[in-house]
Amino acid sequence: MRILIVGSGAVGSYLAERLSNEGQDVVVIENDDVRAAVVQEHLDALVLTGNGASPAVLRKAGASRADLMIAVSNSDGVNVLACHAAHVLGTKRTVARIEDPDLIAGVEDLGVDVVIDPGEMAAHEVLDLVSQRGVSDLVPFVDGQLTLVGGIVRRDSPLLDRALVDLRATHDGFDWAVAAIVRHGETVPVRGDTVVEEHDHVLLMSRTEDLPRARCLLRKERERIQRVVVMGATRMAELATDLLLAEHHEVVLVDHDEARCRRLADRHPKALVINGNPTDPSVLSDLSLGEGDAVAALSGWDDVNLTASLVAKALGASTALARFHRLSYVGLMVGSDIDASVSSRLAAANAILQFVRRGRIHSVATFKDTDSEALDIEVAPGSDADGLRVRDLDIPTTAVIGGVAKDGHAAVPTGNTPVGAGDRLIVFAPASAIHEIEAMCTA
Repeated sequence: MRILIVGSGAVGSYLAERLSNEGQDVVVIENDDVRAAVVQEHLDALVLTGNGASPAVLRKAGASRADLMIAVSNSDGVNVLACHAAHVLGTKRTVARIEDPDLIAGVEDLGVDVVIDPGEMAAHEVLDLVSQRGVSDLVPFVDGQLTLVGGIVRRDSPLLDRALVDLRATHDGFDWAVAAIVRHGETVPVRGDTVVEEHDHVLLMSRTEDLPRARCLLRKERERIQRVVVMGATRMAELATDLLLAEHHEVVLVDHDEARCRRLADRHPKALVINGNPTDPSVLSDLSLGEGDAVAALSGWDDVNLTASLVAKALGASTALARFHRLSYVGLMVGSDIDASVSSRLAAANAILQFVRRGRIHSVATFKDTDSEALDIEVAPGSDADGLRVRDLDIPTTAVIGGVAKDGHAAVPTGNTPVGAGDRLIVFAPASAIHEIEAMCTA
């Protein structure tokens, strides 16, 4: 598949690296000479320097034979114009990053097929993670019937030091399955004799109605979060603040810039705004943080978010979420008190990758510390999967089927669950196995 990517910022560079590593025919268009040179040095892809909205540049990039245009520069206007120009030149499908809600109306007439807003997606993720405290991942599938829930195994987890076969025997009151275990950045094969260790990142699949019970497998139940300390004055932080206030959480906003704090106070009159350095313990000490408090460090600086989260946890906050641009920082969470991270890169990737995968993919989820993906894929009539049971499916040993949806009803399968045409499989697998799974489900 030929894919054009306009903009090589946080989102564009991540997508370009991931897609080029998969062997996709990727062309990156970047207007900044220095950034273009850096991207070219690190990617096995063609990088063109120029305006991504220029028809001349797009012709040079091969827009007439491109399957997908992904416009994710920092300018909404450039992204819309780039999609429009690519559409006119013959690009089959276009995706634009647009953050201005006033600009979204009518973009279909300009050749934009899909609009994504990574900041808004990440803000909703913050709300979900605060609501389901103690988890690091929440990914819904099949219209919300199933949820893939993840967490870092701590000393209070019932999973700790237990083989999976023993866990199934002692926690059989509801349907659940371990879809993946990530240990030190490597995905561990999921077998009956696999033992869960402290600091493992475990992903469980369960019916959404059983989510509280699945969450308790990862961590002991705690009281509801009442107050959230949001650090930073970024757009993501403000969007998350609005969502948290709408769900009746108390919100405290912290930023070091006095002018930004005045703006925050005007825009969010129901929130308490504190002007101070979020990494300074004295700034938060008067809040008397405790079991019902969470911190969401959402500034634009990874090091500030990391430090501020750890400071807040040391002062008593029960839950810490941190925003990261550099996914390599996620590895620093292992063994730390940070409960979860949010990333606009991954939010954008999850929205876009389903357009890269072939035909029958309903949704795709990527994760912060592994190149594995969770696919919601439909079984085609006459495919290799049609008519078999789950245990008989020819899937790589590194893949796990965590869910099956049949006639609109989704469940966590057993080995005897039948699979037929039109069914949807939720499969967790490394990137190297994706094509094999697609081929199994495609006639």
